[in-house]
Amino acid sequence: MTRLSVNINKIATLRNARGGNYPNVLEAAINCQRFGAEGITVHPRPDERHIRYQDVYDIKPVITTEFNIEGYPSESFIKLVLDAKPTQVTLVPDPPDALTSNAGWDTIKNKNYLRDVISKFQSAGIRTSIFIETDPELIKNAADTGTDRIELYTEPYAANYDKNREQAIAAFVKAAEIANNVGLGLNAGHDLNLDNLKYFNKNISGLLEVSIGHALISDALYLGLENVVQMYLRELK
Repeated sequence: MTRLSVNINKIATLRNARGGNYPNVLEAAINCQRFGAEGITVHPRPDERHIRYQDVYDIKPVITTEFNIEGYPSESFIKLVLDAKPTQVTLVPDPPDALTSNAGWDTIKNKNYLRDVISKFQSAGIRTSIFIETDPELIKNAADTGTDRIELYTEPYAANYDKNREQAIAAFVKAAEIANNVGLGLNAGHDLNLDNLKYFNKNISGLLEVSIGHALISDALYLGLENVVQMYLRELK
């Protein structure tokens, strides 16, 4: 079964809006795992507008499943990841002011850079994944960086799912086939939700993990966190 990693950034956004420590991101990480999530994802940004660097250090000891840290590999981010030693690091090409991750790596232009960064993490025993779009050439070149996995950027699928789901998923089916052929593990994330997740999971061969935050936390406002984690897990069965 595809693993569900819950991104708890939105919990931190709520906390930071009022200061203090409520809601508590540490408690959220503990509870998501207790409710069945098989991983916790955080994406600290340079301005710390949601997850703070200190949150990463605080969360690591309570992880009983898998810990995934996403981010752009600046010097400070690299140090943070090497200090925390998560299960997985997911590298994204976001500029510092990006609202959310909205593009994948150009693995041709950035191949040597990614290769150097990835080798640092792998030397520390950290599994690596890079955020990428469905372009076949970029996926093939991703394999040359030495990364363990890629994470497919699924916003285009989500945006077109209601219009024509077969057409929306076609490029992702092909991307998964290529990733499997070149020996890359396969993750996915961005705008996956209770409406489109099951179809995606059913049709993408070799999908190992989905990272879901915004939709899952939004659903939890209406339905409760424990119930929603279980609902997403059912979509992945």
